[in-house]
Parts: sequence; C-alpha cells; structure tokens
Amino acid sequence: MGLRTKSAQKQHRQNLKRRERNRFVTSTLKTKIKRYSEALGNEDIEKSQTLLKELVALTDKAATKGVIHKKKASRYVSRFSKKLSDLSQSAGS
Repeated sequence: MGLRTKSAQKQHRQNLKRRERNRFVTSTLKTKIKRYSEALGNEDIEKSQTLLKELVALTDKAATKGVIHKKKASRYVSRFSKKLSDLSQSAGS
C-alpha cells in the first residue's frame, strides 16, 4: 500500500469501499436499463411499468449516494417515463 500516514491509509480504504459500491450500483443500473429497454421493445406494458418503478428508485438512490449526478438521474427518469407514455398511447390507439 505504501501510504505513509494513518489518514492516507484510511482515505485509501474509504476510496476502495466507495469504488466497490459505485461499480455495483452502476452495473445494476445498466442491467435494469437493458431489461427496461427489452420490455419496451417487446411492448410489454405491465412489465415496463414495474421495471420503471424499480428503475426510478434505483436512479434516485444512486443520485443520493453520489454515484451519478442528480440531474442525470432526473434526465433518466424523464426519458424512461416518456418512452413508456408513448408506448401506452400507441397501444391504446
């Protein structure tokens, strides 16, 4: 590890923990986005609605933890909601 001071060692440990958490959250977020996109592609509205709910919760949590920026999370939620809205309107027509 080669770090000289105790504070530097502690900071290094914290960075490792944060990096592990951030990787987990980002990979989980990407997986949910892929599943949501697949559900939209298959025009499965019920599944898309449940996945959207999970996706919104996950993006909000990621923004709260600082993994992604809060405006990016807001942009994600807006885009995903619009896609589902467009799909439900086209299915209803």
